[in-house]
Amino acid sequence: VQLQAYGGGLVQTGGSLRLSCAASERTFSNYNMGWFRQAPGKEREFVAGINWSGTPKYYADSVKGRFTISRDNAKITMYLQMNSLKADDTAVYYCAAGVQMARNSDFYEYWGQGTLVTVSS
Repeated sequence: VQLQAYGGGLVQTGGSLRLSCAASERTFSNYNMGWFRQAPGKEREFVAGINWSGTPKYYADSVKGRFTISRDNAKITMYLQMNSLKADDTAVYYCAAGVQMARNSDFYEYWGQGTLVTVSS
């Protein structure tokens, strides 16, 4: 399955953005999905994950309470609603699909190209 992440941009501290991840085919609904991010000079890190059915969902401690992951299998799209954004959230955000639910990026087989989120202070 091919994935395309979009929706990034420049936002001020405290602002909101919604990222989307569009899949190329309906097998999307069979995959567990995740969002990861990579800041300049840092390793890629897990942000949020969601089961193929929509629940459960799980989050990195750094975004819990601020970010919400969701999916619409009918639209073969996943979302990441990001609120109360901080400068530390600045990164390239990637969506990924895998057969296992995991925080480890090694368990995801398919990746989108990434979308840049810049939070200005």
